[in-house]
Amino acid sequence: MKKISAVIIDDEKLARDLIASFLGSHKDIEVVGVCTNGFEGLKAIQELKPDLMFLDIKMPKITGFELLELLDEPPVVIFSTAYDEFAIKAFDMNAVDYLLKPYSQERFDNAVNKAKGRVRAGEEQQEKVQKAQDLVHADELDRVVVKVGTKIHIIAVSKINHIEAMDDYVRIHTAEAKYLKQRTMKFFEAHLLPEDFVRIHRSHIVAVRQISKIEVMEKESYVAILKDGITLPVSRSGYSKLKETLGF
Repeated sequence: MKKISAVIIDDEKLARDLIASFLGSHKDIEVVGVCTNGFEGLKAIQELKPDLMFLDIKMPKITGFELLELLDEPPVVIFSTAYDEFAIKAFDMNAVDYLLKPYSQERFDNAVNKAKGRVRAGEEQQEKVQKAQDLVHADELDRVVVKVGTKIHIIAVSKINHIEAMDDYVRIHTAEAKYLKQRTMKFFEAHLLPEDFVRIHRSHIVAVRQISKIEVMEKESYVAILKDGITLPVSRSGYSKLKETLGF
């Protein structure tokens, strides 16, 4: 039987060494890459296409969650983390296993055996990872990570002017550039602060600070004119939200 390929991504050497040591009893798993941060991990996954990854959550540069967002087809994931209870429960509900530091060989083996079953069965992970991410992002976003070619861009939410629906993607507009992100409008509507961003139309979310004025086009039909001159349609429900947010 073909060995399961795995990568270890963790910024702590002790954690990396412990995982490698615990894997010693799993002869059907081969470690093909060891990475110290999310950027290294992204490159390794794209080049090596492993079946399994052991992933820390809190790392410098980009987090484990943000790394997952950049992967089109993520491998089976086991989180090795000291993250809070909410995140752990979210991933557990979505059948993505976790190891809460510190953990024992027995707990490690249980997680690995579940992961082996998924790899052997060829189970698709993308939908489950997406659901887990949506649950983990329970509070407001402060940044968005996107990949453009081989480059990774970290966009502060404060830099976003508006967000536009594009089928299965959204287009994020900033003063400097536009970025495509495989996320839903519903996700951004739920995780951006409502006093800062308003969904004015089924296809548009706008930063309140960017609105210059609201104009009437015809009876019960409005447009929002932004400070950069862009004009966006405003639906009836969007107009009600604007009235509530802006207090007019």
